[in-house]
Amino acid sequence: MPVISSPQEFNEDELFLDLRSSLGIPLYLKCEGLNFAGSIKQKAAVAMVEAAERAGLLAPGSILVESSSGNLGVALSMVAASRGYGFLCVTDSRCNLATRRLMEAFGAQVHTVTDPTPDGGLLGARLDHVRRVVAADSRYVWLNQYLNPNNWQAHYRTTAPAIARQFPGLDVLFVGAGTTGTLMGCARWFHEHRPHVRIVAVDSVGSVAFGDEPATRMIPGLGAGVRPPLLDESFVDEVIHVAEADTVRMCHRLAARGFLLGGSTGTVVSAAAGWLAGQVSEGRGLTAVGISPDLGERYLDTVYQTNWVQELYGPEALEFAAGVVPEPA
Repeated sequence: MPVISSPQEFNEDELFLDLRSSLGIPLYLKCEGLNFAGSIKQKAAVAMVEAAERAGLLAPGSILVESSSGNLGVALSMVAASRGYGFLCVTDSRCNLATRRLMEAFGAQVHTVTDPTPDGGLLGARLDHVRRVVAADSRYVWLNQYLNPNNWQAHYRTTAPAIARQFPGLDVLFVGAGTTGTLMGCARWFHEHRPHVRIVAVDSVGSVAFGDEPATRMIPGLGAGVRPPLLDESFVDEVIHVAEADTVRMCHRLAARGFLLGGSTGTVVSAAAGWLAGQVSEGRGLTAVGISPDLGERYLDTVYQTNWVQELYGPEALEFAAGVVPEPA
């Protein structure tokens, strides 16, 4: 049993769910929510803060500031509390209530923007506010997850090698795209060390990350209102866009089998299920892994709340909520 003295020292990196018996989907799901920050964003948060410390950017009295729709904000709140820094998270109205309360429990301040910019949407408004804060007070240090190479390097060093160790015969990897830190770290590692592995990026309908038309998105995590600067599409073999109603359906399918997972996970599994169904119909047996960024407790007021779902996506989005789940193959 490990003994730790700071919360960021613990992260379970070796747990995978086999979804064949529960959902009939030939997919192994890497669970990244088992740490004190509750998500895969702990890796990026620790890497960016430690790099800023090595560069001399942080000192006693420094206040971290970051734009986040949720999980990175919680991770930075935890790291800041552990290391004695202040933290201001600039988020928007899509941020789940539970997530905001978690950040505040760690001592962070949370500023919520409500008015999107014409070109950058809510993300653009968040970034504008961060820039104003940094320009007005030298105590604030912006780690900038959207440009910071330590974001993707954290996953190059940890997430991708952990998958490769467990699945040396991996054929295809499904990775959700937000800032694209996880995507780029994993894609670069496999490109260099296992170039035969197919990298499938999973995005939300309405996200402009891969050049699609913008549209309203309500589930935080995946997707972007501005093209992610970290994204290099030459490392990506395929992109799948998932409608949020399909995300909700998959989350409820998983919950009906006892796995309460986050919205990003529902998006990734939905994409993988459709893609793999096409491969199986062609008689191909593949080893496939998807990355699950977080667990589902932070989505109880949204993805798992009946009124919220019905208002946004209609009652058909809850067709699996009552336990109507296809029998496993």
